[in-house]
Amino acid sequence: MLLVCAAFAGEVTLWHAWRGEERAALEAAAQTWNLQHPGVTVLPVFVPHEGLATKIDAAVPHGNGPDLFVFAHERVADWSAGGIVLAVEPGDNNMPVTTEAVTWNGRQWGWPLAAKSLALFRNTDMVPDAPRTTDELLAMAAANTGDGAYGLAWETASAYQNAPWMHGFGGGAFAGERVLLDRPEHALAFSFILEAAKYGPADPNGALVTQLFNDGRAAMVLNGPWFLGEISPDVHFSVSPLPTVSATGLAAAPYVSVETLFLARDNDEARAVGDWLAGPGGAAIRQDIGRQIVARTDVPAPPDLIAAAFREQLALGVPMPTRPEMAQTWEPLARALRRLIRGTSTPEQAAAEAQTDYAIVTRPPPPPADPRPWLAGLGLAVAAAALWLFRQARDVSLRRWAWVLPWVLPAFGAMTLLVMVPFAVGATVAFFETDGRSWSFVGVAHFVDILLARDFPISSPLSFWSTLMVTVAWTVTNLSLHLGIGVALALLLREPWLRLRGVYRAALILPWAVPSYITALVWKGMFHRQFGAINTVLTWFGAEPVSWFGSFATAFAANLTTNTWLGFPFMMVVTLGALSAIPRELEEAAEVDGASGWSRFRHVTLPLLKPALLPAAVLGSVWTFNQFNVIYLVSAGEPDGSTDILVSQAYRWAFTRGHRYGYAAAYALLIFGLLVMYGRVANRLAGRKVV
Repeated sequence: MLLVCAAFAGEVTLWHAWRGEERAALEAAAQTWNLQHPGVTVLPVFVPHEGLATKIDAAVPHGNGPDLFVFAHERVADWSAGGIVLAVEPGDNNMPVTTEAVTWNGRQWGWPLAAKSLALFRNTDMVPDAPRTTDELLAMAAANTGDGAYGLAWETASAYQNAPWMHGFGGGAFAGERVLLDRPEHALAFSFILEAAKYGPADPNGALVTQLFNDGRAAMVLNGPWFLGEISPDVHFSVSPLPTVSATGLAAAPYVSVETLFLARDNDEARAVGDWLAGPGGAAIRQDIGRQIVARTDVPAPPDLIAAAFREQLALGVPMPTRPEMAQTWEPLARALRRLIRGTSTPEQAAAEAQTDYAIVTRPPPPPADPRPWLAGLGLAVAAAALWLFRQARDVSLRRWAWVLPWVLPAFGAMTLLVMVPFAVGATVAFFETDGRSWSFVGVAHFVDILLARDFPISSPLSFWSTLMVTVAWTVTNLSLHLGIGVALALLLREPWLRLRGVYRAALILPWAVPSYITALVWKGMFHRQFGAINTVLTWFGAEPVSWFGSFATAFAANLTTNTWLGFPFMMVVTLGALSAIPRELEEAAEVDGASGWSRFRHVTLPLLKPALLPAAVLGSVWTFNQFNVIYLVSAGEPDGSTDILVSQAYRWAFTRGHRYGYAAAYALLIFGLLVMYGRVANRLAGRKVV
């Protein structure tokens, strides 16, 4: 053993996104390895799950990043084709479903660590026996619904959490070699989902489902083994496999996701660590501390009914498809499910719309273009720019201004590296079709597709022009409210008769001081249809609760309210500063001359405020035009993307619609062009250079 370890020297970096007990188990396993193998140190590095895949895609192809990383197996096909992950030697004594999951084109592309799937969690005080069929499930759910309690709760808009019902009705994302979402089996599954959702809360998300189960207000929930660490010790619960679908006799089969240890760099140390972590020694630690359902069959399973239930469920599950097309089905299915639950689509319509949305996000890329004319044009443009700079430099005495260069060059260098180079790279990407690994020059095809709305009607929420109209309306309404409320409060807070003005000023600045994403999440919770504070207040006055994200008008109003709360303090502070420089004698003189309060404000105060307010208004409008946080976190573009603005659409094309980075870069370049034109117009209107 010592001879083997002596051959190893160095450090093995392992990226992961595990939390709680799983993270503790991984760190304990790494510590055990480090003690047993002093020549090789394993360094577990936590990376948030939402950014892990993106970091892997960006770092590994360039020789950076980890030696090993842990991720679900779904991207095996994509990552193996792109050289992100390397093949490993097939192992024995793993559950067949886990080995199948990490195998692609006859090779094994990682070490399976643990298998995860959904199962049925029951509050045994409310549901002591597990339902065997969906008819029994619905009957038990109905019996436990009422008086603030719910019989069955799960994330009804999640394609992943509804996959068991789709499989149970004989459906699935793939029909042979192609994606087929508009099949009759899915319409039947959607009908069942609509029926079962009546026994759950409105607009459920993961946090709400957890809270209801811990409060004893949800009799049954669909969740996975990660839910075990979130259950309150006071809750008596059990886990059982999902029931058989009564209409078909098929099991409600969830997707089986296999946590896999991937090899990113080919070295002996990393392979040895991978073999050990996935072997009996590492698996035992992960099972005992992390409570994982480990892939190994030679590690004795604990005498635990919960673990036994999950193992039984895994045997009935469907391995998550590893084909690249799978990742592009999630958003179309989620959009269809949201329409279904809102009642704006029938089950048949929802299935058809899912297929239509899938066709949109997977449309073929533009054909390659000949880059030679473009390179010639670029060369001429560079030559013309160099000639212009030379002519400008002839008129400047360099010796006279040489003393300035030591002060200017550091800032110029920083601006070049941090602003100009990233901008030039992003602008260049707009002329290519790329998923981050393969590149194809397409010229201005992306811009033509965007501006002509070639792939969908111009009135579609996916259309650039429709989104531009929403963005303009969003900017104008926000800016009007920011200015109106900010100026009004500033005028009030400068009045000497108002007591505790300092306290009020500090309190009104707080919305601006709190990070915008925290404020957005708070307001999103307040707008919840069933548990939000705003609807609670409405019911006090006898009004009906509003489904705030069910229509464009109400979702836009929710976004507008949130951003108004975030934006008015800035205008208030700017106005207070400007008001302090305006002599009160001018207004008093106007009052003596008989001017009304409105006349004094319009003809005396406002003209003197304009030099300060105009630059603030320009800055505020640019910030609002690109206010991604509020749109993404509050309405998430709902309903059906109609409240998305240009910057959030660009994000979705880059990260949730097939990684169309070139298309998204073209969107971003168009946004930049619009803001440049707006800035020039605003400068003319202001009569001075403000941006």
